[in-house]
Amino acid sequence: MLKVAQQTSKQILQRNSTKVILCLFSIILLYAGIIGKIQYNNFEKIRIKYQNEVRSSWVNSPDKHPHRMAHYGYIAFRPKSALSVFDYGLESYLGNAIFLEAHKQNTTNFSEASLSTTMMRFGEISIAMILQLLFPLLIFFLGHNVISSDRENGTLKILIAQGLNMRSLIIGKILGVLFVSSIIFIPTFIYSAILHFSISSFNNEWTNFLCAFLLYSISIIIYSCIAVCVSAISNKSKLALVSLIGLWLILFVALPRSTQAFAEKIYPTPSKIAFESGIEEEIIKEGDSHNPDDKHYKNLKDSILRTHHAVSIEQLNFNYAGFQMKEGERISSQIYNKHKQNLNRVFKNQNNLMSYTGFLNPYICIKEISLLLSNTDFETYLDFQEQAEKYRYELAQEMNDLQIKLIPNKKLSDTAKTYSISKHHWATLKDFNYTKPKITNLLKNNQIPILALIYWIILTIVILIVYPNKIKVL
Repeated sequence: MLKVAQQTSKQILQRNSTKVILCLFSIILLYAGIIGKIQYNNFEKIRIKYQNEVRSSWVNSPDKHPHRMAHYGYIAFRPKSALSVFDYGLESYLGNAIFLEAHKQNTTNFSEASLSTTMMRFGEISIAMILQLLFPLLIFFLGHNVISSDRENGTLKILIAQGLNMRSLIIGKILGVLFVSSIIFIPTFIYSAILHFSISSFNNEWTNFLCAFLLYSISIIIYSCIAVCVSAISNKSKLALVSLIGLWLILFVALPRSTQAFAEKIYPTPSKIAFESGIEEEIIKEGDSHNPDDKHYKNLKDSILRTHHAVSIEQLNFNYAGFQMKEGERISSQIYNKHKQNLNRVFKNQNNLMSYTGFLNPYICIKEISLLLSNTDFETYLDFQEQAEKYRYELAQEMNDLQIKLIPNKKLSDTAKTYSISKHHWATLKDFNYTKPKITNLLKNNQIPILALIYWIILTIVILIVYPNKIKVL
């Protein structure tokens, strides 16, 4: 078996075309890593700059009414994952900053794709993209004729006649293809590790990186097995190559695109206008917290006055307008969160349908697990939105609490300025710091691609046990 592997790798490396392709892959991977590092550094430099400016602007704001500060707002920035240098994932297509203000939940904006040309539609070159999409094609090229060529020139019959069984032959050929593939694969991960840890400390992402290495190691074993098995049943090397290219087009181009379109058809996503209109309509039914004569809030005011045995709000020992704003914020946030959960459920259904195709296509499950390990997946983005919304709500309610405690109920004259409080209160609001979700939680919530990967591992083992006995030598 080892002799077969050694001879196979030697034959593959003797081809001039193999040497050229390996050199081209090395150059592309080197370029992808450099571009990823530059993009990461540029983005983080800009993010840190503007995040500091936002914080400074907030803390140094002059004395104001706290409700005005709530509407002055804050900006939350989404930091890039250090592993995005390896796998961009959805980073370029999702927003990077969100404006946070009272009574309103804004969308995340300033994605790189929205600020780029139409060339972005063709995707970006990352190390993970090359390993996911192009590396299998390389493996198919390396392994398309490892057995079919032996059948064509009569060597296969001689090997079997000398006592070599078909299973040992196939496993030996797979090991030979794996050895040649590892000439690119192993240096790629060493290169990725250097890039990653040049910008990140030695922390728990090391576990993510090792898991990514294991994931892609499994992937090249699966693809090598596919290439060699197709070569084993093909009478001619050209037929094997055409078959593998056709399989690559189906698995890596046609099936993912068609599944994505099908998921959108089965679980349609509401438009932004429809989503926001639904929220607005429900909030209007609950009442306007800025209108003291609103029916809902008039009943609230009457209830508060009765509870405190007061005739008017001027007799209350706290600012009633701030209390009303706090209640309005609570109601509007509940409505928004309900609609957002419904929208996220639609996205979850779409993603689950896509994940189930991982049982038919190893590319899908490998890609999704890679996104999870790199923290560049959609669920991590949703987690950022949830943390930003929580921060927005706390900001608004903290300003409302300041109004309740420090602003009197008695109105000033029409010619006088509105009540203000000291700017020192603004510093009590903590800065927004996004905390990435733990990888264990992400994997726990996305079990379908993991199960699909396990299925492909078991299927590969079963094929290596059963399949060789059914292959004809001639």
